[in-house]
Order: sequence, then C-alpha cells, then structure tokens
Amino acid sequence: MYYIKKSFEISASHHLKLSYQSKCCNVHGHNWHITIYCKSRELNKDGMVADFSEVKRLIHDRLDHADLNKVLPFNPTAENIAHWITEQIPTCYKAEVQESEGNVAIYEEDL
Repeated sequence: MYYIKKSFEISASHHLKLSYQSKCCNVHGHNWHITIYCKSRELNKDGMVADFSEVKRLIHDRLDHADLNKVLPFNPTAENIAHWITEQIPTCYKAEVQESEGNVAIYEEDL
C-alpha cells in the first residue's frame, strides 16, 4: 500500500447555521490547517498515489480566501468540510480540518 499526506493552510470565512444561539452564527474567519491522506495499492501511470499539485488545485485553490458558505453546498462545519474533502479526491480516505488551535475535525472512511 502506498500513502501520501498533503498539508496546507487556507484563509477563509464562514458562518454556521445552528439549532442554538452561538457567536459562530456570525460571519467570521479562520486560518484553517488542512491535512489530506491518500492511499492506493498501485501507483497511477505517472508513479503517484495522487499528484500533490492536483490535490492543491482541488481543495486549496477552491477554498482559500473564499466565503465557504458561498462555495460549499452545505453548512460549513469543520466536520462537513473534512467529509467533503474525501469526496473530492478519489484516493483520499482521511482528512483533518483544524479551524483554530485545539479544534480539529477528522473524517475517515470506513474501510
């Protein structure tokens, strides 16, 4: 099994739609730290699990300096974003989304 890990930071704003009152219902921003994990039993024709620059294009370039409520079709919680990331990259099985120090959401597919 081959594995890769790609980490980067994005700056983005969002607000949450919650069933209770919270300051997170107001528009605010984070410097999000995202780590993406991919794996494959075989390498692609170029000898890769996934092209790091393609992973960056699919996630970083779509979300960096964006209003996440406008670019994502769901309530942009860290948990939902982590799940969405795994759906964007065929070999991705796990994503970590840190929205602030000490607050990390992880989504990992059941294997």
